[in-house]
Amino acid sequence: MTEDIDQLSHSSQKSLFKALLKSSSGIPEYIDVADSMLKGLMMGVGDVVKMQKSDLSDDQKKQLRQQSQKDIKNLNLAWLNEMVNSNAQLREKMALFWHGHFASRNLNIFYQQILLDIIRKNALGNFADLLLEVSKTAAMINFLNNNQNKKDHPNENFAREVMELFTMGRGNYTEQDVKEAARAFTGWGANLQGEFVFRKFQHDNGSKTILGMEGNFDGDDVLDILLQQKQTAYFISKKIYRYLVNDIVDESKLSWLANRFYNSRYDIKGLLEDIFTSDWFYDARNIGGHVKSPIELLAGIRRILPMEIENEEVQLLLQRLLGQLLFYPPNVAGWPGGMNWIDSSTLMFRLRIPGIVYSADEFQMKPKDDDDQMMGMKDMHENNAGAKTIYKMNGGQMIKAKINWNAYLKKFDNVSREKLSAAIASLLLQTPSSINENILNKYIDSTGRESFIKTMTIQLMSTPEYQLS
Repeated sequence: MTEDIDQLSHSSQKSLFKALLKSSSGIPEYIDVADSMLKGLMMGVGDVVKMQKSDLSDDQKKQLRQQSQKDIKNLNLAWLNEMVNSNAQLREKMALFWHGHFASRNLNIFYQQILLDIIRKNALGNFADLLLEVSKTAAMINFLNNNQNKKDHPNENFAREVMELFTMGRGNYTEQDVKEAARAFTGWGANLQGEFVFRKFQHDNGSKTILGMEGNFDGDDVLDILLQQKQTAYFISKKIYRYLVNDIVDESKLSWLANRFYNSRYDIKGLLEDIFTSDWFYDARNIGGHVKSPIELLAGIRRILPMEIENEEVQLLLQRLLGQLLFYPPNVAGWPGGMNWIDSSTLMFRLRIPGIVYSADEFQMKPKDDDDQMMGMKDMHENNAGAKTIYKMNGGQMIKAKINWNAYLKKFDNVSREKLSAAIASLLLQTPSSINENILNKYIDSTGRESFIKTMTIQLMSTPEYQLS
């Protein structure tokens, strides 16, 4: 749903939510950016269902790795464009949340595409279905080492993270529960094609005791047991509350949400409706109580100001500089969010971005040195020709963007000159404007209506208040 002043200001809470839900009701198209050469390489080696990585030559492995890395960058940009241009804003916003919740670093483009597709299709559906489907993806199984989880030699990584990060949260299970759950997940694997495979001869068929329940459990049973725990509904509701409402949680409101989420058997749409249509969602303390993530910030700027970016790959550098590169979470816990997005360097750079886009200025800033997150790709950037260059402090970068000002200016066609400041602020800022207009006026071009709107917009987007939602 596009940002329209009259529509936003005259919609009731329930009608606005229904409109958001309706625009996100369709099944998203599969985002496929995998290079045809890479597809041909995989399919040309032999029976891909039975093929193991050992069947590939060293040159083929290297070729697959390099092309896959490049394709993941393309997947990043393709999804970001979808966030900007799609009318399914509610779906994409929640897909971004689940992307962080089910964090997975994997350099296989096919695995990442499958995982993203599952997340986007189930973003507004049922959490139980989402949990099961994600848990059986090759991306997650490989990232959490469950391909190595075998009878008599259990690997606890997958079982631990499912409990700690995906469902109940730390402190709500014992180490023995993890050990027993790991036994239940033995035999869960995936082939090179990305399909889930249950290897029954590697599965432990013995009796297990998990969270006080005893039986000959398998992986599906474990997930069911975890979903039976009300703590899971509480844990998920709390994360979504902090994502959508406020980093500071109101326990009474959270308890109400979690109970309803649990009783609905984990209906995500129902939980969102409870949040968005509640009067307390619009309390002053909850307006501007959320720091926009880097992706939310970048996508939001592009939605407010329709633009064509000539050097789209510069957005990958922006994501790194701001601390959130899609498909490269810092670890399995995902991005911590909240005030963690802000430090002295990132805040100042955040405030500069609208001006950089508007004036086509160069910026100089070195990404944080985190080679673990980048998996060997730190300080590396690949241009359109495939050549690798090093980002250096003395190498200025530029966002080559052409803003479609005509489309933006039309939003204010029916707004009088006297009300322009308030209308622009209402569109851009979630918090009641406390900005000193006398200070703003020093940087605003008031020589004409068009120049006033443009410069007022850029200046408001360059304020700390714009960082909040």
